Amino acid sequence: MYVVIKEGGKQYRVSKGDTLDIEKKDVEQGATFQFQSVMMYCSEQDVRIGRPTLADVTVTAEVKGEAKGEKVESYKYKRRKGYHRKVGHRQKYTRVIIKDIEVK
Repeated sequence: MYVVIKEGGKQYRVSKGDTLDIEKKDVEQGATFQFQSVMMYCSEQDVRIGRPTLADVTVTAEVKGEAKGEKVESYKYKRRKGYHRKVGHRQKYTRVIIKDIEVK
């Protein structure tokens, strides 16, 4: 059984017990929350596709902490002008574990 959820402008295919890094949320470590938009549900007997979301399927997750992505470096340069600039960025994520998928 798996579901497709939408969070932070991205779609994720998750099953029970999966670990997932989503965009940073203001939720304490150890807290649980539910994903609001479930787009598809698939099990051995049933496939449901939301238009655009499914209201009768809920996905519960537990927050395990924060994580940082890999460093992305950007470099700007203009030739013969003496201009160059290097900028780095590390995206922050919230790491969650999918605890339960309920179908009503």
